Amino acid sequence: ARAHRARSAGCLAGVVEVPRAVTAVLGQDVVLPCRYRARDEDREKVVQVTWLKRGAGGGSDEVVVLNREHGEHVQAPYAGRVLRGAQGALEDGAIVLRN
Repeated sequence: ARAHRARSAGCLAGVVEVPRAVTAVLGQDVVLPCRYRARDEDREKVVQVTWLKRGAGGGSDEVVVLNREHGEHVQAPYAGRVLRGAQGALEDGAIVLRN
């Protein structure tokens, strides 16, 4: 995963925190953490988190979209294998990959 600093109206906003690496064991569940740390929690709210799988050729495929208003949408190849890692606000945008 690649973390990007968010920008809001030309001002530097908070930061997306993800680990540099996550170790997974074949056949077991793995948590992919992702957290947004706001600089101004009263003005900054996460409305959508999109997880992408980067392919060998440099392209990417959408895995899941977590949206504050519309809930989550898991792409067909990942149905039943991707779960939201935390409940509540999207500032914690972690997902769980099953098996």
